[in-house]
Amino acid sequence: MEGMAIRLQGLRKSFGGTTAVDGVDLEIRDGEFFSMLGPSGSGKTTVLRLVAGFETPDRGRIELAGQEVTGLAPFERDVHTVFQDYALFPHMTVEQNVAYGLRIRRIPKAERLVRARKALAEVRLEGYGQRRPAQLSGGQRQRVALARALVGRPRVLLLDEPLGALDLKLREQMQVELKAIQREVGITFVFVTHDQEEALTMSDRIAVFDQGRVAQVGTPAEIYERPATPFVASFVGTSNLLEGEAAHRITGSAGTYNIRPEKIRVLKEAAEADEPGHATATGTVAEVIYLGDATRFLVDLDGGGRLTALQQNLETSSADVAAYRGTRVRLQWHRRHAVRLPS
Repeated sequence: MEGMAIRLQGLRKSFGGTTAVDGVDLEIRDGEFFSMLGPSGSGKTTVLRLVAGFETPDRGRIELAGQEVTGLAPFERDVHTVFQDYALFPHMTVEQNVAYGLRIRRIPKAERLVRARKALAEVRLEGYGQRRPAQLSGGQRQRVALARALVGRPRVLLLDEPLGALDLKLREQMQVELKAIQREVGITFVFVTHDQEEALTMSDRIAVFDQGRVAQVGTPAEIYERPATPFVASFVGTSNLLEGEAAHRITGSAGTYNIRPEKIRVLKEAAEADEPGHATATGTVAEVIYLGDATRFLVDLDGGGRLTALQQNLETSSADVAAYRGTRVRLQWHRRHAVRLPS
C-alpha cells in the first residue's frame, strides 16, 4: 500500500448559494478500500464527482497518482465510476456490456473477449457472458457493472452508493463479495455510502462527512471506538451522549462523553457496584426493545439523562425481556469506554 492514489487539497464546490464541499483535504492510498460516509447533503457524492471529473471545483487541487488532474476531462483520468443504477445496455449481452469500453478504445476483438471473460470471472460470473441484463438478478447486474469497470484496469474505482438498490440480505452478501474482489484485484476502491454498517464492514479507512467537511478520518475501529465529534459518535452506530450535569454526576467531571450501548451491562439494582475500573448508574427501565439476537434497554437515570444499553439474548425470550419494563436496574461499564469528546 505504498504511494498515494488520490490527494485532495482545499477542495471547494458551491451550487448557487449553497456550499456543497467546504475545504476538503484527503489522502487515499494505493490499494485501499476507502469509504466516504455521511448523510444526504454532506458533500460525499460531490467529492466523488469532483474526483471523477464530472464536476469542476471552485477552488482546490485534485491529484491522481501524484499528477494533477483538476482541469482534465473524465476520460483523461485513470478512474472508472460505478453507479447505483448499473447503466447497462439492455440490447447487449453481458459479455458485450463488459467489453464495450475496450471496443470504444479500439482494442482488438480477440483481446476484448479474453479480458471481458477474465473480468467476469473476477466478479464470480463465469458462464453468464451470453445472457442479457434482463435475465439477471439485481446483484448479478451490479457485478456486471463492476466487471465493466474492472476490465480496463483503472488505477481507481469510484463507487457511488452501488448497493443501494439491493434488498438487505443481498446487500450484506455483496458487501462481503465486493471487499473480497477488491482485495484480489488490488485496485483502489473509493466507496460512497450513507450506510454506516456498510462502511464499517468493508473499509480499510473511512472519511465521515458533515456539512461539506471531513469530520474524521480513520479505520473502522477508530471511527467507532474513538469518535472525534458528537456528530461522528451519533452518526456511526448507536450512541449515548452524556453531557451537562448528568455527565458530571456519573463521570466526576464536566464535558460530553460517548458510551456505546453494547459496552453497558444491565444488572439488578442491588448488584455489587464496586468493580475496579467501572462506573455505575442507577435508573428505571423506560422501554425494552426485543431485537431477536439482542435486547435494547432504554433507562432513565436517577441523576438525569437517559442511556441505551444493548444486551445479547443468550438465553432470553421476548417474554423475559418485557418483564424488565418499569423495573429498577443498575448500569455498569468500564470507565475507558466513556470516551470524552472534544468540546
